[in-house]
Amino acid sequence: MNTVEESIEVAVPVSTAYNQWTQFKSFPRFMSAVRSVEQVRPNLTRWVIGFGPVRHEFEAEIVDQVPDSLVTWRGLGRRAGHRGEVSFRPTASGRTAVLVRIGVTPRGVADRLVHASGFPGRVVRAELGHFKEFIEGLGQEGGAWRGTIRGGHVEHLEAEPPRSRVPHWPVG
Repeated sequence: MNTVEESIEVAVPVSTAYNQWTQFKSFPRFMSAVRSVEQVRPNLTRWVIGFGPVRHEFEAEIVDQVPDSLVTWRGLGRRAGHRGEVSFRPTASGRTAVLVRIGVTPRGVADRLVHASGFPGRVVRAELGHFKEFIEGLGQEGGAWRGTIRGGHVEHLEAEPPRSRVPHWPVG
């Protein structure tokens, strides 16, 4: 598995950086390689990424998510050979250090050549730069999901409300 690791410091508090990162649907607004992201469930996303005419669609399961700290995921399906994580750490200056680590298992000669060229690292570095410009330009997050996911399972913040014992409300 080839691993790419890049980091950047953004001039917003940890909660702001984390909250914006959890708004996956906004990724196409600032990431040039991301065409669309659909949040299927709290722990499942559907992605379309690409460069020029080349497109790749995949689903990713969020394996772990801890507010203001960490999001880890794994690719699903036929080309499930990638895993990743992004972590958020406050700095002494009140900013946030964002670290992205992505591991990919190359399939075939073309994938091996792409990874050997260092292209994935350059893409991740550039996309982190776009995230920095975006969040610092906004100054605040455009939404948030503060839930926790452990082992692919969503942990609810509060107990589910009791269900009615009446199967259907009377009509009329």
